[in-house]
Amino acid sequence: MSLMDYEIPEVKVLDFSSTDIDNFRVLSAINMDPWFHNGGIIAIAADPRQAQELEDMKNQNILIVQTLHSFISSFKRLIKVLWSNQHILFNRGMQETMGGVERGNFVCDNDPLNARLYTSFLVNYLYCSNRIDSHGRYALQTTLQELLANAIEHGNCGITYAEKTQWLENGGDMLELVDERRSLPANAEKKVHISYVISRKFSTFTIRDEGLGFDWKKQIDDFDPNSMEAHGRGIALSMGLVSQLRYNDIGNEVSFDIDNLQNVSNNIPGIMLPFKATEFQKGDYICKKGDLSSDLFFIVAGSYGVYAGEKQVSLLTPKDMFIGEMAFLLDDRRTATIKAEEPGKLICIPKVSFVNLIRKNPHYGIFLSKLLAQRVIDQREKSVKLQHRIEELEAKIKD
Repeated sequence: MSLMDYEIPEVKVLDFSSTDIDNFRVLSAINMDPWFHNGGIIAIAADPRQAQELEDMKNQNILIVQTLHSFISSFKRLIKVLWSNQHILFNRGMQETMGGVERGNFVCDNDPLNARLYTSFLVNYLYCSNRIDSHGRYALQTTLQELLANAIEHGNCGITYAEKTQWLENGGDMLELVDERRSLPANAEKKVHISYVISRKFSTFTIRDEGLGFDWKKQIDDFDPNSMEAHGRGIALSMGLVSQLRYNDIGNEVSFDIDNLQNVSNNIPGIMLPFKATEFQKGDYICKKGDLSSDLFFIVAGSYGVYAGEKQVSLLTPKDMFIGEMAFLLDDRRTATIKAEEPGKLICIPKVSFVNLIRKNPHYGIFLSKLLAQRVIDQREKSVKLQHRIEELEAKIKD
């Protein structure tokens, strides 16, 4: 816990097979504090029974559950995946990018372990960056897992519906069948391609395998909601969770959309709940430049314009988390005027109270420092782009 208090590690490894540490207490602390979420948790279980118990918890912060034996055997693979995806785990901005759109892609082997990790990376990223709430988290997690499993099992490994049915009816483990099929020469080099586009209002995800495809229209038309089959519900389940599930003609590529949260926080830290929440209407002033005030405001909902004179210079939303950190850290006077641009809600935290919180929870101070550093980087990027634009205009004038 002391490491978490000061370092806020992006990925935590909790060894539930150990009796030296109360890992359930650590897990509880992470659950209560969204600033501990970040990259997520790798949970190590003593045996398959405990692993299943951890899986059944469906904890939103657990990236993957492994037995101690499987963790040791797959450690190099885990490190490789984590290392190759630092851009989304360790360098995540706390605010939207300047253009308002983020794009990225993964290339996944025919390995359910990798698929599970990539799913968790994306889901945790959207949740921690305030694009989705708990319901959206479940919808995205379930849909990605179902579609990636289909891409690996049916697409790249060529396992038919009938083969899977027979295997399961005979008590077989699908991981063993996938492992057997993915090692065949014809399948060994096949990949699953995952791409995403995150815009302001919605996010789009695309999954493509390198198989021959399938008749997805027939699959949808023939779906029986009353069927007692042990599998075959993935596409129908996904269609009920996300919007516009789309396949290409041959059926080896599928994409879907999810709506992003708009100006509302998906998680309020438990330590802030005792403080007063105030509602604001459009046009209400939060503070004015020069006011002698050092309160910090946590943004629950709404958008708030930052003004220099009559000109709005920036807009703060729940993705920015706080209003008033400059007065909090500097000379107790407001450096800008803040005004509500739409109805919203803020939690007011007196300076003395927040300082006491930092004393008890040092990572709050570190997190605030990271937030400020990110804002400085964003402002610098804006200044560089503005300077380039000025130089381009001056060059045109000279010509």
